[in-house]
Amino acid sequence: MTEKKVKSYTNRAPKEYNKLRAFFQWLTCSVVYGGYYRVACGLKIYGRENIPKKGFFIVASNHMSAIDPFLVIAAIKRPVAYMAKKELFEKPIARFFLNLLGAFAVNREKLSVSTIKTAIGIKKTDWVLGLFPQGTRETDGNMENISRGFAGLAKTLKCDILPVSISGALKKDRKPFESNIVIRIGKPIHYNDDTKEMIKIWSDKIIKLSQGETDV
Repeated sequence: MTEKKVKSYTNRAPKEYNKLRAFFQWLTCSVVYGGYYRVACGLKIYGRENIPKKGFFIVASNHMSAIDPFLVIAAIKRPVAYMAKKELFEKPIARFFLNLLGAFAVNREKLSVSTIKTAIGIKKTDWVLGLFPQGTRETDGNMENISRGFAGLAKTLKCDILPVSISGALKKDRKPFESNIVIRIGKPIHYNDDTKEMIKIWSDKIIKLSQGETDV
């Protein structure tokens, strides 16, 4: 797929985040993935009381495996528009499902104008924005490679950040009927002009949530 065609998935209009796409996402993530991992891997979700009942926010979780977006969507119970690296849209099958799920392509190296425009458009819908501040998967729990982009987006969009921790989702740990996947949702982080402070707060919350704390 050419670079020009990939760009067509970087700037998505608000009308694309409709009820039909939200239904497909719910069916795929909550019913299929959520149902399977509840039965096969004892999926447990804590902290749902921390999820804002209405309004726009950014869902920011740690990133350990390819199934993370599906698990987070199943936990949040809100349609989530995920930012996905543009390279994924070069693969036909991945592009097909990412498109149906409402994901949009981004350049991990920098925050582009199209990304901001798409995020602003999503804010006008009943969807929320999902992303992984670590960018790539960190299977060892490393919290050093955190992109500043998500805090900058929160500042630009004037919205809170919902921290979500995922544990036990590594492929080697997902043994049917033997493993446990745990998702913990923390209290929202209010946006401010200090992006470094927001990043530190998010990182500290993810560490505490991963360690089993819930009231953070």
